[in-house]
Amino acid sequence: MIITAGGGAASPMSPSYCYIVHEIYNGENAQDQFEYELEQALEAQYKYIVIEPTRIGDETARWITVGNCLHKTAVLSGAACLLTPLSLPVEYTRYVALPAGALSVACAALYGISWQFDPCCKYQVEYDSQKLSRLPLHTLTSSTPVVLVRRDDIHRKRLHNTIALAALAYCAKKIYELYVV
Repeated sequence: MIITAGGGAASPMSPSYCYIVHEIYNGENAQDQFEYELEQALEAQYKYIVIEPTRIGDETARWITVGNCLHKTAVLSGAACLLTPLSLPVEYTRYVALPAGALSVACAALYGISWQFDPCCKYQVEYDSQKLSRLPLHTLTSSTPVVLVRRDDIHRKRLHNTIALAALAYCAKKIYELYVV
């Protein structure tokens, strides 16, 4: 059950569960107002955030896409680093495993520095029309809003950090073996 700001109970799809950044231009600082509203909604941790202004919606969707790309790249390149020794002859593994491991560590580090503490990283863009149909999108003036859904990202952060650390350990061991021994 969700408690609204007034203290009453709210159903999962009530307006208190979903925040809409409306595209209403009230002066020359409208874009700043849209950004402020979005920031407040992200920090309030609404389950759904609907962004009506096209520019801010597109920027937010791109930001989330870049974060997702960094996460996936860290996981896949780290897995490639760790699985390469199992599939390639020993003399060729360093040519694949070391660059893949370095890419994994770099992507995980960049994600950790740029995205980890951003409240937007807790959200994903919602495309499921069945879930979207339960939201109050009929009240919008825009035909192409961006809808964000809050998701727990602790497991994905643990996954890419664990794989990146394992890839870093493997790379450090291989570099030590190649250049010190």
